[in-house]
Amino acid sequence: MNNSSLIPLGTLPKDISSHWIPKDSNSSHNASISQCEQVNIPEEIFLTLGIVSLVENILVIIAIVKNQNLHSPMYYFICCLAVADMLVSLSNVIETIVLILMEREILIVRNDILREIDNLIDMMICSSMVSSLSFLGAIAADRYITIFYALRYHTIMTTRRAVIIIVTIWLVSSISSILFIIYSDSSAVIICLISFFFAMLIIMGALYLHMFTLARIHAKKIMTQHKKRTAHQATNMKGAITLTILLGLFLICWSPFFLHLLLIIICPKNPYCLCFTSHFKMFLILIICNSVIDPIIYAFRSQELRKTLKEFISCSW
Repeated sequence: MNNSSLIPLGTLPKDISSHWIPKDSNSSHNASISQCEQVNIPEEIFLTLGIVSLVENILVIIAIVKNQNLHSPMYYFICCLAVADMLVSLSNVIETIVLILMEREILIVRNDILREIDNLIDMMICSSMVSSLSFLGAIAADRYITIFYALRYHTIMTTRRAVIIIVTIWLVSSISSILFIIYSDSSAVIICLISFFFAMLIIMGALYLHMFTLARIHAKKIMTQHKKRTAHQATNMKGAITLTILLGLFLICWSPFFLHLLLIIICPKNPYCLCFTSHFKMFLILIICNSVIDPIIYAFRSQELRKTLKEFISCSW
């Protein structure tokens, strides 16, 4: 956040997260936005979705930690994906609570403190974005190894290597988020984020194409030889399908946000681009919805995880 965008003491901002919106704040920019049809989203919706997502992802993490049968590289990565979703939810809850308290004049925030809150929220969003994509890539690589190198899987994807991958991803995502805040005025930072998004999509797309091509060939062989698919093959494909659903959901929920970033770079002053970027809150809602739906997919697709969650919830009650 630069000095020109600081909020006067005690006044209510429309949004705290300022690093994701166009920097131009002149009259033509404001006039272009005013001509767009705005969608008003109550802060209570953000708060409710954030809290639901937090609870869901905490339950998933507890279930994976408690159940020894879920102590495998893929579930370690899923656990980290849940933590990444929690970062988005937590940033949303913090922002919404601050805005509600300021709106009701319960809280009066100094400019420098508001700037620090802004930086913290945007760091959490950036870290979640980078780590989510990275862990989706890690799960894709894990499923790929499981399908193509089934006999060597446990020697290739050891717990030690999984931990190294997890630590590396969190380090990179943390450093990326810090650099994003430091160089937030530079377009190069946003270009790097967009490039990373498309690079990961291409890599995962290539892995998927290879995996499902092989699955189709195997299915044809099974049909011609009148054999039944083995339990191991069925489990591997179920994991790959689960990952496909997760990636598809990520694309649906995060693509408008990345298009928003792309338009900031390509056409920051175009009225149509400004109209699209003015709906930033809608994009945030989609991102939070991704964090809400992900745990439901984990539970729906994994019988073992579903069973552990039921046991934990019933014991808690």
